[in-house]
Amino acid sequence: MTRAGAFERAGKGPWDIVVVGGGATGCGVAVDAASRGHSVLLLEADDFAKGTSGRSTKLAHGGVRYLQRGEFRLVAESLLERKRLLLNAPHLARAQAFLVPAYRWWEIPYYGFGLGLYGLLSGSAGIGASRRLDRREALERVPTVRPEGLRGGILYFDGQFDDARLAVALARTAIDHGAVCLNHAPVTGLARDSAGRVAGVRFCDRETGRAHEATGRVVVNATGVFCDSLRRLDRPDAPPLVSPSQGTHLVLDRSFLPGDTALMVPRTSDGRVLFAIPWQNHALVGTTDVAISEPTPEPRATEAEVDFILENAGRYLRQAPARGDVLARFTGIRPLVKAAAGSTAALSRDFITREENGLLTITGGKWTTYRGMAQRATDQAEEIGRLPRRPCHTADLRLHGYVEAAGDPSDPLACHGSEAGGIRDLMAAEPALAAPLDERFPYAAAEVVWAARREMARTVEDVLARRMRVLLLDARAAMRMAPAVARLLAAELGRDAAWEADQARLFNDLARGYLPD
Repeated sequence: MTRAGAFERAGKGPWDIVVVGGGATGCGVAVDAASRGHSVLLLEADDFAKGTSGRSTKLAHGGVRYLQRGEFRLVAESLLERKRLLLNAPHLARAQAFLVPAYRWWEIPYYGFGLGLYGLLSGSAGIGASRRLDRREALERVPTVRPEGLRGGILYFDGQFDDARLAVALARTAIDHGAVCLNHAPVTGLARDSAGRVAGVRFCDRETGRAHEATGRVVVNATGVFCDSLRRLDRPDAPPLVSPSQGTHLVLDRSFLPGDTALMVPRTSDGRVLFAIPWQNHALVGTTDVAISEPTPEPRATEAEVDFILENAGRYLRQAPARGDVLARFTGIRPLVKAAAGSTAALSRDFITREENGLLTITGGKWTTYRGMAQRATDQAEEIGRLPRRPCHTADLRLHGYVEAAGDPSDPLACHGSEAGGIRDLMAAEPALAAPLDERFPYAAAEVVWAARREMARTVEDVLARRMRVLLLDARAAMRMAPAVARLLAAELGRDAAWEADQARLFNDLARGYLPD
């Protein structure tokens, strides 16, 4: 179906469920509901995983620090969902080894006990047993860990995944099951039935400016940190549900973490954990936790956050990273459930759902538990919309692109899973499309064409930030690639030279916010 056809279809309701928001939760609800046989329309104001869902630490994990607060149910559920994600999307998720370094005599038994409990809570969903390492073994695992005073450490396993590409895979999975999913389609208002209850949405096509309306038996508000804005379209006096908190990550050259094992610092100066993770041939370090008053579409790291990450990482790495070593920085906002008082670090990452006047809001939570959140939200949507009650199928539902076994992680097309062959066919048919877009990255021009034709990419940002992850890995390299990507997109989407130039300019303006200085 073409994009124009999808907009035409969107207005021909009523839909069983209209989902607003194309992040982890919204795409998850669309998959769950569509796979049950409900008719589903998903609307995303910008692009899939544009916000929080594309700016995570890229970990599918139970949350080691939640053990300290006694949130055993959340940890156990997260560990089960972690295993399901690894099984359902092996092209996008895999097991990752972590080292917890120990510099004091008591740290090895202390962290060993905690991570042993972490493993016990995973039960049959475990992906690797934790074990103690001596000093030599720890240095073999992470050669760049600070050796002075190192006594050894604990090795444990968690999951790693590509968050934005997972969101795109979920949207495409929903489409495979009959849903209509539209990006760059912001909701501008809510429609009501004769009783005054929410019964649909007004939205527009950002590309054409054309207004549309869609009716639905239930509307699901899955807009994450912006959920209160949508709630206030219905009730201007609605009290806030979210206490937003931002977290920043820095990206360094792979030389800071050359092996396959990640580093987990169990306690930073503000009581959080800090991760240094090998990701897409770079080292990803983060994160912070800073309360903010209002969420914004493009949050920016503060200088204090950058200093915090560099300082804490420097305490555990042989070579302390400096500002000049940072290739990119990016910031996401957590939709933490509002609390009366206390630091955001103490708020739960569990989620809530709330039905108000026919509008079902789901907020909070984290990527690892997206599937379980979606299942419970769809259960409630069936009740609110008086839809047929149908069983959930997503616990073992293979996501779009599924392959029996994960490909070679060094293969730049491995993240496409079963569709990698289609991209190679493009390269064979048009050899010019096999050329890399930049000497520092393996991405080829064919992937831009594929993103436009098959993955609903509409802008240079869609491609370089989320179909490829270059903006988050090396902002300067992304800026170099922008003109070529704009040219390829213009040809695919039928745009003129003015659009092409405007896209390159807009992207470079955006990318400056990801530069290290």
